[in-house]
Amino acid sequence: MEGKQPLSGSTREQQQAAAAGSGGTEETPRLPAGVGDAPAADSEPEAGLSLAAAAGDALCRPLGPTPSQSRFQVDLVAEGSGRAAADEPQKPGGQGGAAVKGSEEAKGRFRVNFVDPSAGDESPAEPGGGLEGGGVSFQNGGDTVLSEGSLHSGGGGGSGGHHHYDTHTNTYYLRTFGHNTMDAVPRIDHYRHTAAELGEKLIRPSLAELHDELDKEPFEDGYANGEEGTPPGEADATYTADIKGIVKFGWIKGVLVRCMLNIWGVMLFIRLSWIVGQAGIALSVLVIAMATVVTTITGMSTSAIATNGFVRGGGAYYLISRSLGPEFGGAIGLIFAFANAVAVAMYVVGFAETVVELLQENGALMLDEMNDIRIIGAITVLILLGISVAGMEWEAKAQITLLVILLLAIGDFIIGTFIPLDSKTVKGFFGYKAEILTENFGPDFRDDETFFSVFAIFFPAATGILAGANISGDLADPQSAIPKGTLLAIVITTLVYIGMAISVGSCVVRDATGNINSTIITELTNCTTAACKLNFDFSSCQKTQCPYGLLNDFQVMSMVSGFAPLISAGIFSATLSSALASLVSAPKIFQALCKDNIYPGLLMFAKGYGKNNEPLRGYILTFLIALGFILIAELNVIAPIISNFFLASYALINFSVFHASLAKSPGWRPAFKYYNMWVSLVGAILCCIVMFVINWWAALLTYVIVLGLYIYVTYKKPDVNWGSSTQALTYLSALQHSVRLTGVEDHVKNFRPQCLVMTGAPNSRPALVHLVHAFTKNVGLMICGHIHMGPRRQAIKELSTDLARYQRWLIKNKMKAFYAPVHAEDLRDGGQYLMQAAGLGRLRPNTLVVGFKKDWKQADMRDVETYINLFHDAFDIQYGVVVIRLKEGLDISHLQGQEELLSSQEKSPSSKDVVVNVDYSKKTETDTSKVFSPPSSEKTPGLHKDSKGPRSPLNLADQRLLDASSQFQKKQGKNTIDVWWLFDDGGLTLLIPYLLTTKKKWKDCKIRVFIGGKINRIDHDRRAMATLLSKFRIDFSDIMVLGDINTKPKKENIAAFEEMVEPFRLHEDDKEQDIADKMKEDEPWRITDNELELYKTKSYRQIRLNELLKEHSSTANVIVMSLPVARKGAVSSALYMAWLEVLSKDLPPILLVRGNHQSVLTFYS
Repeated sequence: MEGKQPLSGSTREQQQAAAAGSGGTEETPRLPAGVGDAPAADSEPEAGLSLAAAAGDALCRPLGPTPSQSRFQVDLVAEGSGRAAADEPQKPGGQGGAAVKGSEEAKGRFRVNFVDPSAGDESPAEPGGGLEGGGVSFQNGGDTVLSEGSLHSGGGGGSGGHHHYDTHTNTYYLRTFGHNTMDAVPRIDHYRHTAAELGEKLIRPSLAELHDELDKEPFEDGYANGEEGTPPGEADATYTADIKGIVKFGWIKGVLVRCMLNIWGVMLFIRLSWIVGQAGIALSVLVIAMATVVTTITGMSTSAIATNGFVRGGGAYYLISRSLGPEFGGAIGLIFAFANAVAVAMYVVGFAETVVELLQENGALMLDEMNDIRIIGAITVLILLGISVAGMEWEAKAQITLLVILLLAIGDFIIGTFIPLDSKTVKGFFGYKAEILTENFGPDFRDDETFFSVFAIFFPAATGILAGANISGDLADPQSAIPKGTLLAIVITTLVYIGMAISVGSCVVRDATGNINSTIITELTNCTTAACKLNFDFSSCQKTQCPYGLLNDFQVMSMVSGFAPLISAGIFSATLSSALASLVSAPKIFQALCKDNIYPGLLMFAKGYGKNNEPLRGYILTFLIALGFILIAELNVIAPIISNFFLASYALINFSVFHASLAKSPGWRPAFKYYNMWVSLVGAILCCIVMFVINWWAALLTYVIVLGLYIYVTYKKPDVNWGSSTQALTYLSALQHSVRLTGVEDHVKNFRPQCLVMTGAPNSRPALVHLVHAFTKNVGLMICGHIHMGPRRQAIKELSTDLARYQRWLIKNKMKAFYAPVHAEDLRDGGQYLMQAAGLGRLRPNTLVVGFKKDWKQADMRDVETYINLFHDAFDIQYGVVVIRLKEGLDISHLQGQEELLSSQEKSPSSKDVVVNVDYSKKTETDTSKVFSPPSSEKTPGLHKDSKGPRSPLNLADQRLLDASSQFQKKQGKNTIDVWWLFDDGGLTLLIPYLLTTKKKWKDCKIRVFIGGKINRIDHDRRAMATLLSKFRIDFSDIMVLGDINTKPKKENIAAFEEMVEPFRLHEDDKEQDIADKMKEDEPWRITDNELELYKTKSYRQIRLNELLKEHSSTANVIVMSLPVARKGAVSSALYMAWLEVLSKDLPPILLVRGNHQSVLTFYS
C-alpha cells in the first residue's frame, strides 16, 4: 500500500463526529471472533463495527478503504467531539450507547477507525446491528463477553455458514481492558501456520502498526512482518473446509485398534508355541519382555514427539523429519514407505500360505503350491486395494471386523486350554499340569537355535507400534491419540503374548507322537518326562522327529482351541489386518514425503483426491510393489530387510528425542512428560543392536541405504526449514564454542585474516567478494558490510529485507561469509559502527577491505575525505587495511541481471546484440555504492535514460567490467602472484598471497617477491629474504631486489601527476593569508603548497613504483603491495588519494595491503 491519503477537513470532522460513540478514547478495539468466523461479504457487519458503520452509513460514505489506505484509519480527535456526540439522542439498537464514557479525555488523543474492505458499499450498518444486536455485549466494566451468536457466525443476523476471516478486513477487539486498544489479545489463530481445518490463520497487528508515527504508513505492502495475507473478499474463496465430508478417527479406532492388529500378527498363532518349545516359558517371557522394552521406549519417544506440536499426515516420516531435519527424514521416509509396501506382500503371502495349506488338506489345489500362493496373493491384494481406495471409513470398518475375529480366536484358544480332550492327549495336550509347567520352564534349544535366533524370529511380531502414528493425518487429535493408543496397545498385546506363552507352555509337551499306542498301561518307576508321569511314552521322539508337540507342530494353537476353524479365521484376520494397515500406511507416508518435495522426481505422488486427500497414485504404486514381491514369492530373503527398515525408523525416532533434548531448544516442550533423553538414547542403541541380532547383513545393508539417501538429500539441500533439532544443536554448539574461544588468548600461530569487506550490496561488487573469499574461505571470517544512508525510516525497512536477501545470495553463490547491514548518517559513521560492533567474541574482524574509489576525481571531495578517514579510523582501532583495485572497476550495480547475462553470452552466437535490463534501485543514491562507485564512464547517459524504459545494449566499458567482475571465479592458470613487500607490516602482505595459493583455483600460481634494497647489497638482501621466507615455510619462485626505487621518475609521469593534483591545490601563496586559512578550514582536503613540497620525495616514490610495477608485474594475475601510510592531519585526503591513484593505475588487479604492525607470521613451532 502507498502512504495514507490526507483527509479533507470536512471528512476529518465527519470521522471525528462519527467516532464520538467510542468516547473519543485512544483506539478502537478489535473483536476476537470464534474460530474461523467472519462476516460474509454481503452480510451485515460485526458488532464491533456498528458505531463506525452506522456513522459511515449516516454520512453516505463507504466503509471500505481505498487501495491506498491501510486497514487502520488514524485521525486526531478534536477537543469536545466526544461531548457533541454525547449530547445527541441515543440511536435505535443502542448505537449511541456508552458514548459518553471518557469523552473528556478526548483532547489531543488519537483514535483509530477500523475499516472493513470486504464490506464495501454493500454493507451499511442496519439499525439492529448495534452492540447488543451483533451478539456481543459489554458487561463487568467493559470486559469482552462473547455470546453464542458471535461464536457461530460473523454477521448480526448469523448466516449459519462456516466462514473464515482474514485479519486485514475484520480486526475488531472490544474493551477487554476497559479502554479501546488496537492491540490483539492472545489467541490461537495468531499462531497458526496456514489455513487448516482447525481454523484460519490471523495476523496480529505488527509492531509498526502499533508503534510507528501516525501520519506515516507503517508498512508498505499492507501486511505485517512481511507475511502475505489474503486480499479482501478472497478469504472465503481461498479456503472452505467442508468438515462434514472428512473422516477423522479417535484414539481407539485410529490408533489402539490398528496397533493391536498390527502387533498381533501370524506369530501369535503359528510361531509362539514353537518359541516356547525352544526357549522355555522363562526365556520366552524374557524374549517378549526384551521386545517390549524396545517398543515401549520407542512408543514413549513417539509420544513425546507427537505431543510437541501439531502433527500432520506422514507418520514416522513426519515425526523424524520435523525433529531431525529433511536429511534423516527423507532417508527414513523412503525406506519406511518401501518397507510398508513390501510388508503388504509379506502378510498377504502369509495369508495365502495358510489358505493353500487348507486347500492341500482337502485336495483342492488349483495348479501347484507355489503358483496357488501367487494367485491367491494377487486376488487378496487386489481386494485390499479396493477396500483402501473406497476410503478410510471402509478401511476402519474392515479393521474393526478383523479385530473382533482376532479376539474371538484368542478367546477360543483360552477356552480350549481348559477343555482337555482324550483325543488331543496323544498330540501332547493335557490341560494345565504342574509337571508340564516345570518341564517347559527351562530352555531346550534344538536345530542350532540360540536365544538370540529365537529372539530374532519373535521380534518382528512386536513391530506394529507405528500403525496408528502412520495415519496421523486422519486422526482427530493426533497429540492425544498417538500416546494413548500406542502405549495401551503395547501393554495389552504384551500381556496377551505373555499369557498365551505361559498357557501353551503349561498345557502342551514339547514332543508327542500322536499315536494312541504311546499310552502307558503299567506305571513306570523311572519317569523323567512330564508325559511319562501322565502315562504317555513319547521317548521315541528323541530318536526320530515326531509330528506333534510344541517343537514340531506349528498348528498347536488350533489343536488346543475349542473350535479349530476360529484359529484359522484368527490367522486370516491377523495377516489381512496387518496387510491392510501397511497398505494404508505406505501411500500416506509416501504422499507426505512427496509433498515436501525432498525428492523432486516424486512430486507427482503428492496429489491427493477427494475430501480426505487420499493418495490414489500412492495406493497404485504400493499395490504394484506388493504384487511384484508376491509374484517373486522369495520372502524369506526380504523379511529380515523389512524388519531392519522398521528398526532403523524406531532407532531414529528414539534418537530424535535424545537429540531434541540435548539441543535444549526452547521449542521442545512435549506435553507427554514420561520420557527421558538417556532412556531414548538407550532405546536407539538397542534398536541398532537388535538389527544385527536379527540379521547382520540386512543391518549393514540398511545402514548403507540410509547413509546413501542421507548424503543425497544433504547434497541436494532441499529448500525447507522445519526448525529441526539439528539446527538447534548447531546453534548451541556454535554458541558454546564461541564462548569457550573468548577465554583463549590470541596466538600468532593461529592468526587468521578476518575481513570486514565494505561491499555495499554483495552482488554489486562480485569481484571484491570473490577475491576476498578466495583467501578467507575455510580460514577466517568474512563479513560483507553494507551501510545504508539517507532517510532513517526507509533505510530501517530495507535493512531486514536486505539481510535475508543478500545472505541468501551469499549462500547460493557458496560464499562462506556473513552480511551485516547498518544504517548511518554517512559512510564514516557506518564504517565506525561496523568496525567496532561487527563480529562476536574472538570472531571479530581484524582487517578492513575496501574497493578503490575510482571516480574520486569527479566525486564530491567531501566523499573522498570520508573515504580516506575510513582508513585512519581502521588504523586507530588496530585494524589492517586492504585496498583492492581493478582497472575496469568493481561496481556493477548499474548492470542488473549481470550473472544471467554472462551465462547467456557464452551460449549466444552474436554476443554484441546481448542486452541487459538496467534497473536503478532507489538505494543507489543512499548506500555505499555511491562512495565506491566506478568512474562516470561506466554510468553512461544512455543507460540512465533507459533505466525504466526498454533494454539497451552494453557498451564496451560495461562489457569489460562484466568480464572483469567474474575473473576470480575461474581457475587462475600457471601465472604469478607478485608480492611487493616494501615495508614490514607484521607479515599480512605476505600471508594473503600465501593463503591464495592454498586454494584450488590459485594453486598453479607461483609467488614472486619484490623488495627494496641498495644496489651494492642486492645479493645480500636477496639471501636474507630467502632465509626469512624459508623459515616462514612459504614457497616462492623468485626474489627480486629493486635497487632503483629512489631513481627520479620520468618527466612526463611527474607532469601528469602535477596536472592531476592541480584542481585540488590550495595555492595559499597566491592568496591573502586569512582567505587561505578560511579556505583550508572549509575544504580540509585541499593540498597546500608547503605539503606538496614537504612530501615531494614520497610523491615521486609512488610514481616511480608505478613505473617499476608496469615494468615487472604487468602480466601477473594479481599484485599484492604494501599500502603507503599517510600521517593523520599532515597529509591531505586529496594528496593521499593521488598517491594511491598514481601508484595503482593501469595495472592488473592490485591489493594494497597494510597490516596493523603486529606479527602475523612466526617461525617458532
